[in-house]
Amino acid sequence: MTRIIAVAGKGGTGKTTVSSLIIRSLVKRGETPILAIDADPNSNLAESIGLNVQDTIGSMLADFLRTRAAIPQGMTRQSFLELKLHQILKEGRDIDMLAMGCPEGPGCYCSVNALLKSYFEDLSKNYKNVVVDNEAGMEHFSRKTANEIDVLIFVSNYTMKGLRTIETISSMIEELKIDVREQYLLVSKTPEDLNGEFMKRIEEMQIPYLGNIVSDSRIEESDISGTPLIELPDDSVAVQSIDSMMNRILH
Repeated sequence: MTRIIAVAGKGGTGKTTVSSLIIRSLVKRGETPILAIDADPNSNLAESIGLNVQDTIGSMLADFLRTRAAIPQGMTRQSFLELKLHQILKEGRDIDMLAMGCPEGPGCYCSVNALLKSYFEDLSKNYKNVVVDNEAGMEHFSRKTANEIDVLIFVSNYTMKGLRTIETISSMIEELKIDVREQYLLVSKTPEDLNGEFMKRIEEMQIPYLGNIVSDSRIEESDISGTPLIELPDDSVAVQSIDSMMNRILH
């Protein structure tokens, strides 16, 4: 049965790093195949997991709406859309990848989004895990990806403002009618010891605390050298933190 793990939070909090290291941990455990979905137009998840993705769903949908009159005779609209989606699915050894790309342009996407959601539901069945690196909001889940999430991880930076942002994003879940089985809060880029007031604020929140990731120089070094985060060594502080958290998530 497919497990859907979604990572959400404001830009710059380390969502893509967390998503990449979750994928790394799943690969190491043999929890493959994995479908990675980059749902944040400003993210670089593909680069972080060592894949080269050229095309995005956003650009494909725009082309699809412009050229729908060119659907081959005898092929349904859904079949044609699925063909286009399969063409932009980047396949790897243990990981396949889809990038959502930029938000849609002018035009009605309602019927296309319905087809897209159906495609995702069918596609996801082929994978043991689906990991989604989200934009700050969760709207695309209700519109085009899925209405069910097994594990939703909110990533905050080490600020009170970051925690308030997570509460705002969390409040969207019920409004968007997304069924989330488990929710967790993760704090990234922290010092070794967390401030007492900060921890007290976390305890007041209604989201179970998963843990924190201490600032790891290996991540900065990886960015400078252009090495994918998925290739970080086992002794990386961030890698070890995520592995420990995954022990809890995967039970």
